[in-house]
Amino acid sequence: MGTDVKRLLRALGGDAVWPPPIWLMRQAGRYLPEYRQLRAETHNFVSFCLDPPRAADATLQPIRRFGMDGAILFSDILILPWALGRDLAFTEGHGPSLTPLRAVDEVLALDKSGFLDRVAPVLETIGLIRSELAQKHGETALIGFVGAPFTVACYMIEGGGSKEFAETRRMAAGSPDTFDQLIAVLTETSITYLSAQIEAGAEAVMLFDSWAGLLSPDGFRRHVIGPTAKIAAAIKQRHPGMPVIGFPRLAGTMIAAYAAEAGVDTVGMDTAADPRVVRQLVPGTIGLQGNLDPFALLQGGKVMERETHAILDAMNGRPFVFNLGHGVMPPTPAGHVAALVDLVRGR
Repeated sequence: MGTDVKRLLRALGGDAVWPPPIWLMRQAGRYLPEYRQLRAETHNFVSFCLDPPRAADATLQPIRRFGMDGAILFSDILILPWALGRDLAFTEGHGPSLTPLRAVDEVLALDKSGFLDRVAPVLETIGLIRSELAQKHGETALIGFVGAPFTVACYMIEGGGSKEFAETRRMAAGSPDTFDQLIAVLTETSITYLSAQIEAGAEAVMLFDSWAGLLSPDGFRRHVIGPTAKIAAAIKQRHPGMPVIGFPRLAGTMIAAYAAEAGVDTVGMDTAADPRVVRQLVPGTIGLQGNLDPFALLQGGKVMERETHAILDAMNGRPFVFNLGHGVMPPTPAGHVAALVDLVRGR
């Protein structure tokens, strides 16, 4: 891939770019004072995500401040079920809440035909972001995303966050037809939503499967790898050459099967993954992304430096994107993020 292509896109396309490109999950968020000021101007989090000027501003704040190689669209994985007709609210300190989905008639009632109209503001946001990137940050690529079907289903069935997602696992085991129908709807609409994001200007897309690690190997293959493979194949067919990143959090050794079968170009490693081991499990034709401990970033200093160098040493020589193993923690000093960017870039 030519050197005129953005560094992040080169790495996602299979080039061993060095020093590696860097962006961070939740790089737009509460650790930035400018974000907190912007958030205070909005009525609620859902309206914030659906306010194109403010959502674009939130996306671009870390780019203006740190010059990241990737700008991740400011939105939320639960905007999709909201757009499908489910209620959604966010409570400070408690996270998302939805009316739990437990019956097949609720799955059948999901608004597959009209949901794109409801996410039109998100697509407008993408256009605003691309415009500023083109004018002022020409090396930064825009990443669109969805939550992977299993993880979105977890929140929809449970009605919010959970440690065990017992109701979700109960439905998957006890009412597999209903569960499979929900996964099928989420797979289909994720393809449509990602395609619309790409058409609006996203230059790469990512699937966040935050709760993939809850599943047994058989469940992982069926509910994580299967839907991801369908989404990745459809995106590749509709948008040839579009980079797809998959993040199967807490996959453990199943990361090897995910890399081999899910059809993604780059696999995100979570905090618990040992990059030296993952490097052996995942072929060099598949890129890797990750996986600094967010606590190391919060701590900064020698701890951050030591862990960063260990990851860089493990990943040198293969397609790689530096990131965290999970999102930036709200108490993280912005200066630590700036120091990390300099550290990765060898400054």
